[in-house]
Amino acid sequence: MAPPTDRDILPDTIKPLNYDLSLFNLELGGNWSYDGLVKIESKVKSDTQELVINTKELEIKDAQVLSKTTITSMTDVSYDKSDERATIKFSANIPSGDAVIAIKYKGTINNAMAGFYRSKYKPTVTPASTTPTDGEYHYMLSTQFEACEARRAFPCFDEPNLKASFEFEVEIPEDLVALSNMPEKSVTKGSKDGLKKVAFEKTPAMSTYLAAWAIGDFEYVEGFTERKYNGKNLPVRVYTTRGLKEQGRFALEHAHKTIDYFSDIFGIEYPLPKSDLLAVHEFAMGAMENWGLVTYRTTAVLFDEEKSDARFKNRVAYVVAHELAHQWFGNLVTMDWWNELWLNEGFATWVGWLAVDYLHPEWKVWSQFVAEAVQPALELDSLRASHPIEVPVRNALEVDQIFDHISYLKGSSIIRMLSNHLGQEVFLKGVGDYLKLHAYGNARTNDLWAALSAASDQDVQTFMDPWIRKIGFPVVAVAEEPGQISLRQSRFLTTGDVKPQEDETTWWIPVGLKTGTPAKVVHSALTAKEDTVRNVDDDFYKINADQSGFYRTNYPPQRLLKLGKAPDRLSIEDKIGLMGDATALAISGNGTTAALLSLLEGFKNEDDYLVWSQIATCLSKVRAVFADNKEISAGLKKFSLELFSPAAEAIGWEFPKDEEWLTGQLRKLLLAYAAGAGHQGIISEGKKKFAAWKAGDEKAIHQNLRGVIFNMAVANGGQDEYDTIKAEFRKTTSVDGKEICLQALGRSKSPDHAWDLLEFVMSEEVPPQDAHGGIAAVAGNNETRKVAWEFTKKNWQRIEKILGATNVVIERWIRVGLAKYSDAAIRDEIVDFFKDKNTAAFSRSLVIVSDTITSNANYKQRDEAQLLEWLKAHKYL
Repeated sequence: MAPPTDRDILPDTIKPLNYDLSLFNLELGGNWSYDGLVKIESKVKSDTQELVINTKELEIKDAQVLSKTTITSMTDVSYDKSDERATIKFSANIPSGDAVIAIKYKGTINNAMAGFYRSKYKPTVTPASTTPTDGEYHYMLSTQFEACEARRAFPCFDEPNLKASFEFEVEIPEDLVALSNMPEKSVTKGSKDGLKKVAFEKTPAMSTYLAAWAIGDFEYVEGFTERKYNGKNLPVRVYTTRGLKEQGRFALEHAHKTIDYFSDIFGIEYPLPKSDLLAVHEFAMGAMENWGLVTYRTTAVLFDEEKSDARFKNRVAYVVAHELAHQWFGNLVTMDWWNELWLNEGFATWVGWLAVDYLHPEWKVWSQFVAEAVQPALELDSLRASHPIEVPVRNALEVDQIFDHISYLKGSSIIRMLSNHLGQEVFLKGVGDYLKLHAYGNARTNDLWAALSAASDQDVQTFMDPWIRKIGFPVVAVAEEPGQISLRQSRFLTTGDVKPQEDETTWWIPVGLKTGTPAKVVHSALTAKEDTVRNVDDDFYKINADQSGFYRTNYPPQRLLKLGKAPDRLSIEDKIGLMGDATALAISGNGTTAALLSLLEGFKNEDDYLVWSQIATCLSKVRAVFADNKEISAGLKKFSLELFSPAAEAIGWEFPKDEEWLTGQLRKLLLAYAAGAGHQGIISEGKKKFAAWKAGDEKAIHQNLRGVIFNMAVANGGQDEYDTIKAEFRKTTSVDGKEICLQALGRSKSPDHAWDLLEFVMSEEVPPQDAHGGIAAVAGNNETRKVAWEFTKKNWQRIEKILGATNVVIERWIRVGLAKYSDAAIRDEIVDFFKDKNTAAFSRSLVIVSDTITSNANYKQRDEAQLLEWLKAHKYL
């Protein structure tokens, strides 16, 4: 079969079968270099005198090819830096058939959070004497190879469908620990005193981006699966640097239960002999699913029962489940090429939530999913700058920018919609069949649809194709007649200006009509641009029951008001969906802010955390857009205060023992939002607690209220409060403490403090992975937002130097820091500023920023006068 022409890939002359990789002469400090020898067992398709292989920042010293009959030596090597390839020329033709390519090379343990890299940390206890150090910082070493960074650690065929098995060994100081995908095979004496050589078992066939190793002063907590695998309970470990292992217990408990759960629902046992989770101190993403050795940023895997904010429980449980889902979906069966990244990420996101729901039904995670996955996905996908779920990727180096809300959140929302339509049991049976059929190989989207079609006896591909291959999603406009409604679908854009050529897709839309007393859900699908639904109860109906379809609904204004007054007939998901839709429709001009605020007033007696969380999200968006209009700002603040105060006053400050997790989250949210809207009683109580804590009473602030009270103190304080939290950032030992402090520092109303915070996140004291937390806090603050752009503009060279080593980190700075404006002049400035800059790592994000500001500016201009009138008429001004 000829290689696809739509991909820029390596020549298909040589196919790797097994990598035997050995690393030695690791210089742990100084220039951080190491030597490597990789022997690649390969199948040579046709005679060739040269080898083209992926490398990045490696120096190839020598190469030989050993075939059955000859040994052929390297005569020359040349590098193509832009394509990240090396071409090795040999003294004679490599004959077709089996061969071993042996390459000696030199590499660097970098500090760019990609490839084979080092992470610095301040130890909590005395580390092993050979732990690399430079003064107060110590180092651990680990890898991050997705998407195209394995080539930064060893010469390889770095494409997802060139699967091979891996054998790995490394020489390290005797008192350090080495980990890899598989269990240790042997530990032998090293080449000199004080060193040991650690070798690992051979892996199954897998993609290069899933290979992994780590070296450091590690310790672990261990548990075992309840199920037996090949007659044994599987060992599951959480590794940390010395002194932190006890904070891994929460993740450990979830990990072994999740492995058993997935083995059951997929009908395929976990395929490796062990499962390790490793906390990495500097980490660009949330986590990485390396087969058998999953790596995590510390806040995504560690949890301290005594000190951590309880919200991190939910995060740890979910991230652990997401990465373990990949052990099957992504690792056992891998997408054929990067354009189908969503197959990995969309599925792991959905099934990650499925596992958390199984372990914690009391958390109502599907309601959380509607708020935190469906809504952000709809928001990004309503921009012209969006992209289809399955996006063409010609060159793999472009792929970093599609690790976004479309691949993860829209992908998982579409899978949830399909699972709800087919029925979860049928859906999972189809997934299990797909995994069995393609195990240890690669697959494409249509392979999944084929398995699901066979399991369900429905033509899944036909109705899913537009959702995957077309950009955007529909809004369904509802028109009422007695006893029936007519529905019309069209593409939704947040800018409200869809052109006819942008509105040619007809989506398959599950209508999910909830109607009658008691309410029942009637399932049907809208498969044309328009249709009529009969037998509708005029008293009550809602379409898209439980928000299982990925679309917006535009009701007549009176119906929206009526729905807001019937909260008892709506599920939590319904309420979240209604508010999300009303906000988006106000922004696009299909609805109004007045209609949105009237809807929100109907929920003031609500007692559910996730509904209040959505109310806060909607109001924060509106308040940000109109922040420069002082009169409207004051009116919206009063509206927020009146809406939140009764619930905040009722819930109080105390956390009773054994309280439900969601109630604790609700308390934090209500107190924080009421304080943000100016509730003087709550602010003064918060200040009192802060003063007692500052005076040395550590128990004055409950661990779950650190964020709320720190935010309150800084927002309503001055230099002293700001300096206190900055000092707390430097000394906190809690795993989430630094994140909480950065957010709090961004609450100051002083532009000087905002500038200082951005200087601070650019300093050595804050790891680059956390820099975006600073700019997100400044940009999210209505008083200091302008500083985010001013600082970026004036310090661009420094930002590029410090954050630019890792695409993900610099892209995040742009995306979270510059999209909150409602001013077309700032948009034009941003576009103009980046015209002559290298924007390869964040070009897509710049278009998103531009589109978002455009829609905010249009919305502000269109709704300003009417909103002001409504606030006056309803006595908020």
